[in-house]
Amino acid sequence: MPAYLYYPEWISPVVIPGLPIRWYGLMYLVGFTIAYLLFRYQLRERKIEVDHDTVLNLFFWGIIGLLLGARIFAALVYDPSGRYLTAPWLIFWPFDADGQFTGLQGMSYHGGLLGAVIAAVIYLKRHKLNVLEWGDMIIAGVPLGFMFGRIGNFINGELYGRVTTAAIGMMFPHARRLDTRNPWVAEIADAHGIEYTTGELINLPRHPSQLYQAFLEGFTLWVVLWFFVRKRKPFHGFVLGSYLIGYGVLRFIAEYFREPDEGLEFPIQLSSRPNPPELFVSPLNITTGQILSGLMVIAGAGLLTLWWYRKKAEPTVQTFEATMPPKTPKPRRKPKRRRK
Repeated sequence: MPAYLYYPEWISPVVIPGLPIRWYGLMYLVGFTIAYLLFRYQLRERKIEVDHDTVLNLFFWGIIGLLLGARIFAALVYDPSGRYLTAPWLIFWPFDADGQFTGLQGMSYHGGLLGAVIAAVIYLKRHKLNVLEWGDMIIAGVPLGFMFGRIGNFINGELYGRVTTAAIGMMFPHARRLDTRNPWVAEIADAHGIEYTTGELINLPRHPSQLYQAFLEGFTLWVVLWFFVRKRKPFHGFVLGSYLIGYGVLRFIAEYFREPDEGLEFPIQLSSRPNPPELFVSPLNITTGQILSGLMVIAGAGLLTLWWYRKKAEPTVQTFEATMPPKTPKPRRKPKRRRK
């Protein structure tokens, strides 16, 4: 019996065979719907009266900003070939070189967050709504929606993790094959009891990092924000800043299990030991995702500090009860005697 898991054979990235509808895109719709419903719940909870179209338009433009930011960021940051710099129209071209429909493959979470924030801030300011108050309500439901996005990655069999000898390792059918002439590849294959011939390209079990991220950055972060942070926030913007810190920390941890994007590997490599991108060798080797997540933590801490000082500097309004001085009784006049 193998000491690893097989990727479920019944899972297909296509919802209906023959139609260009994929589970990954459907998971996006589920995530947006969940974030919208949780936002509406908070409006009712706080008894905030707002026009229904205002909320729908806010989410519409937020989603547009998210998709634009996610795609542009992925094309310019996570693609080392540089082809999008010479042909930028390909960023939103949904067909491959053979004319087959592929959709917009490659979306960056950090770029999507940045695009959604810019779009939401512009919309809220134009409609003279409190950016931080509404931002807190929106972001409180985002992690639960994000969880379904990572489940979509798992269904697609993409963004898989690094090679592992752990029993939780999973054999992804479309993972990149590895050369058994590398000693570490042969060693891990032997540990799992995988038969091979020297020089053969083989598949090895990997961490299901998509599910790790769904649990950590999705479900866990949502529980913390929804049940604890938002109910005890000392000022507007506290949930938003807490989200930036929480996601940044959890994503930084999850990146140690996820294989770096091809061609990027480790922009910061402080360990002197050789580190194939498919392996975890040292925590000192930092991926692009970890750099961006670290910047999120710094931004979240900085914004929380700024908003806290601003809240502290607000003038306190004191109310005093008007007190009237006690009335002094007028001296009683003696009645005049009548003359007889």
